Amino acid sequence: MIWLTWRQHRRQLLYMALALLALAALMVPTGLRMHDSFEESGLADCLDALGTDVLVSGGADTCDALRRQFTDEFNSLTMVAILFMVLPLLVGLFLGAPLVSRELEHGTHRLVWTQGVSRRRWALTKLGLLGAVTIPLAVAYALGVTWWFGPMAANGTGRLAYGFFDVQGVVPVGYTLFALALGTFAGTVTRRVMPAMALTLGGFVAVRLFVELGLRPHYLPAEELTYSTTGGEWLNPAAASWVYESGVRNADGELVSTGLIGCPPHDPECLDRGGVEPGSSNWQLYQPGDRFWPFQFIETGVFLALTALLCYLAVRRIRRLT
Repeated sequence: MIWLTWRQHRRQLLYMALALLALAALMVPTGLRMHDSFEESGLADCLDALGTDVLVSGGADTCDALRRQFTDEFNSLTMVAILFMVLPLLVGLFLGAPLVSRELEHGTHRLVWTQGVSRRRWALTKLGLLGAVTIPLAVAYALGVTWWFGPMAANGTGRLAYGFFDVQGVVPVGYTLFALALGTFAGTVTRRVMPAMALTLGGFVAVRLFVELGLRPHYLPAEELTYSTTGGEWLNPAAASWVYESGVRNADGELVSTGLIGCPPHDPECLDRGGVEPGSSNWQLYQPGDRFWPFQFIETGVFLALTALLCYLAVRRIRRLT
């Protein structure tokens, strides 16, 4: 049964491996160039010197010139992040969706089930073998992208930001396994390849958006920060905070501006120029940057739980197919 499953799906697995090699051919030279520029320009040392405190003195060097220079040089590569975010979905579309639906569509499943192979064994062997091959490929992909994206995330954006969080750490492995299980389950529902791929596409996008926008901001309680508009302090870009909302609140606590103001301590006209009354303060609602790994493990756990549920439902449906 294992040999048969390998024979049936070795082409798709080979394509996955070749896709990773092609991705590595893009990532390695550009990644080395980014890491070298990040270190040699002095940006890495500048950001390290800022520390991890949320606020820094207004007179401190916040590395703005170096950060802009780095962004201008490598900003075009951030579009590659879109490709990284799509890769787990491709596993679901081209490996998961046809896994069962192609057999059902062509009727070849009946032949296997008459050869002394139970439906449960048939389903678990297929899922187990493909999952066992997919996991190391997904881990290699996640490690490679995490290394490649490191300088961009450190350049004041932060690893918790949308588009950065989703392609680093361990969550890509969870996304990949979820896509594989979703495609398999979709195949048991539609019993045809193309409808299964369409259901996988819609389901994957819907769940990812729901988790990213609806659940992720609430994994841990957000923190609030209030600081003076005239205290000579400013947000530390090296803290890598994920800011939900920010602005200026007046003395009554009302949000009067969505922009932050940093005035020198002895410049009374600065507030007037900013259109803000005395007694106002800067405010932000945020997740600290050091919560990256707790958020990673929470979200990976969510998708692994969904993967287990979909695998159970898929096997259950296969046992009832006619």
